[in-house]
Amino acid sequence: MQEPLIYLQYQIQIEPGTDAADLLIAELSLLGIEGFEEGETQLTASGKKEETDAAAIELLLKNQGLTFTVAEVAQQNWNALWESSFEPVLIEDFAAVRASFHAPVTTVLHELIITPKMSFGTGHHATTWLMVKEMSTLDFSGKTVFDFGTGTGVLAILAAKLGATHVFAIDNDSWSIDNAIENVAVNAVAGIELQLADQVPGGKTYPIVLANINKHVIMAHLAAMKAITEKGGTWLLSGLLTTDEADVRTAVEAMGLQWQHTLHKDGWISMRFADTGV
Repeated sequence: MQEPLIYLQYQIQIEPGTDAADLLIAELSLLGIEGFEEGETQLTASGKKEETDAAAIELLLKNQGLTFTVAEVAQQNWNALWESSFEPVLIEDFAAVRASFHAPVTTVLHELIITPKMSFGTGHHATTWLMVKEMSTLDFSGKTVFDFGTGTGVLAILAAKLGATHVFAIDNDSWSIDNAIENVAVNAVAGIELQLADQVPGGKTYPIVLANINKHVIMAHLAAMKAITEKGGTWLLSGLLTTDEADVRTAVEAMGLQWQHTLHKDGWISMRFADTGV
C-alpha cells in the first residue's frame, strides 16, 4: 500500500482587515506552498514536505514578526479540513462554485461542483474569482483553450460549459491532476484533456490562453505561451498582485500582445491581453 503524501501545514496568525495575507500568500507560493485557507485572523498554508522550503518559510515568517505553528499532516486529512470550512462561492449571477455536499445553487447561469481537496482553485481565492468574472465576458463557443496551471480544473470546466470544444489543461502537481479528473467527471463535461506537465507543450495553437499561477511562472513562460497563441487570440492572466501589474504588462506587451484591461479584487488582479499577430 502506497504511503500517503505528507504535507507541512502552517497556522499563521494575521492581522484582520489588512492585505497582509494576500502578500504573504504570494511569497509563500514561491517556496513550495500550494494550498491556502484564509480566516479572519489566521492563514492556513500547506505544501508537500518534500517540495517545501521549510527553512526559508520559517525565516520569512520570523522576519515579518508573525506567530505561527507548523505540523505534518497526511494527505487524506486535508480533505476533512476543507469539508469543515468550504462554503459555496458566488461570482455575481454568472457562476457558483460549490462542493457536492452543498445544495444546488439555482440563481446563477453556471454551477461548478468542485471537490474541496488540496488543489488550488475552489473559487474562494480572489484570483479564481477574477478569472471566472473575466471569462464571463469572452465567447468560448466552438473554440479551443489552453489552461496553464489548472489546479482543481475549475477554469477548464467552466470553459467547457461555456462552449469550448477542447480544453488542454496542465499542472505540475499530480494531486491537482487527480483532483481535476474527479471534478471533470462530476461536472459531466466533455472535451477536457488533462496532463501532468510543468512546461507549455508546443505543437498546437489556441485562441484562448488561461493562466492563473503567479508572476514568476507566468514571466518565465511568456515565449512558450506566445508560441501557442493564435493570431488575434486572448490571454487571461492572474495569480498576480496589484504590484505585479506594471512588470507583467511591460513583458507581455514586449511579446506583441496588447493590454486590454485589468480587474482588481482584494489586492489581486487579473489582466486581459489580445494578440496582435506581431
